Amino acid sequence: MSVISSPSFHPIHQKTTIGPTIGQCQFAGKGIKTLDLNGNYCPPLFVDETPEIMKHKDAIQQLRNAVSDCKLHDSRDQYLLKWLSVVGFDVARAEKMLRQTLEWRRVNGVDEIFETFTPGEVLQKYNPFGQIGVDKFGCPLFMHNLGAYDFAGINLSCTKKELSNYGIWMLESYVRATKVETERTGRQITRSTYIFNYEGITFRSLSNKSMLEQTIENSRLIFTHYPDSSRRLFIINAPSYFSMVYALIKPFLHECDVDKIKVYGRDKNEWLPALLEEIDADQLPAYYGGTMTDPDGDPRCLSKHCMGGKVPESYYLSNNAPVPKDYMETMNVMAGGKKKLKFKIDDADSTMSWEFMTEGGDVGFRIYRKDSKHHEDLIPSSRVDSHLMMEEGHIKCHQPGNYVFEFDNSFSYLRGKKIHYHVVVDPPSS
Repeated sequence: MSVISSPSFHPIHQKTTIGPTIGQCQFAGKGIKTLDLNGNYCPPLFVDETPEIMKHKDAIQQLRNAVSDCKLHDSRDQYLLKWLSVVGFDVARAEKMLRQTLEWRRVNGVDEIFETFTPGEVLQKYNPFGQIGVDKFGCPLFMHNLGAYDFAGINLSCTKKELSNYGIWMLESYVRATKVETERTGRQITRSTYIFNYEGITFRSLSNKSMLEQTIENSRLIFTHYPDSSRRLFIINAPSYFSMVYALIKPFLHECDVDKIKVYGRDKNEWLPALLEEIDADQLPAYYGGTMTDPDGDPRCLSKHCMGGKVPESYYLSNNAPVPKDYMETMNVMAGGKKKLKFKIDDADSTMSWEFMTEGGDVGFRIYRKDSKHHEDLIPSSRVDSHLMMEEGHIKCHQPGNYVFEFDNSFSYLRGKKIHYHVVVDPPSS
């Protein structure tokens, strides 16, 4: 019997009661009667009729008052309730976490991600991901075919910055989908359901250092900045060594998330009934045991989600390495060292534009505004693959002051980097 179990999971190898059936959550007039489901409360549906919100309205108001100086991208009671629920309704802790997330969103341009970033062709064609429907509770249903994910090919075809932006784009896509369902149904949908299919994955790919690092980072982001955002997370076709992956993400899990995770091995007779308990057959592709097909009869439903596959080498960035431009300046950053470019900006709302490339490998890059008291990150420090693609960008400098470009090679103890760069500051009048 190929079922994975863990001390933190329900013992799936035994027959377990999955909780109240769908029929026990009856629609009645405007709302829905909420009962516990699989150890979770049903998604809050109407602000004025949600028991959880009414029960904790005082804590919600306290948190709202505590962050009244902040611009919230979501000011609904349901959103504030999430932050409280993951910290045992400790208002001070919830405030600290929420403020940290709001700063993370500002620094990474999260609120504008759909306007500033579009996934490239290789991600659209080969990242095995997509929304296939909704579950029985009206929550968006996403499929991730991780076993068909060509991790090496994707990483050779995308820069670190592109992958970072894509991760944020995906997380915001989950949120956007819940808002679409809220508008479509008239009910407050605030969570999503996910199926992670590990069919075909190998130990080599699952234990790859870079893949493990990316798994950890993605888990950290979703559980740190998108608390209580999942209704259910199904892991199907998990290999026996999946416990290694779970051990890595477990530190980021909130207590309320643990019981939402259901892990199954390669026995379809075990995971399919579990899926159909919470997902209508017409919302699950026939390829996975449902009844959904594409208009052309394709059981995989490729119109709704990508199945992944090996990335052709023609997409690899190494095929088109950048070339220095005539107007660029050049400097060397020694192994283990840093170099800074300082700019004094006198006019508020000036625009700073840059382009640079490196020889010898990637480099850390950061932009911050410096005054006598503190540093304010405008572009947080991150390693960029400027040896594979010209790094370009611009920011608006809303305040006059001293701005610093920092090139960081401290992670490389053996290899120096040559940097070709060009930076321009345009006053607001231009």
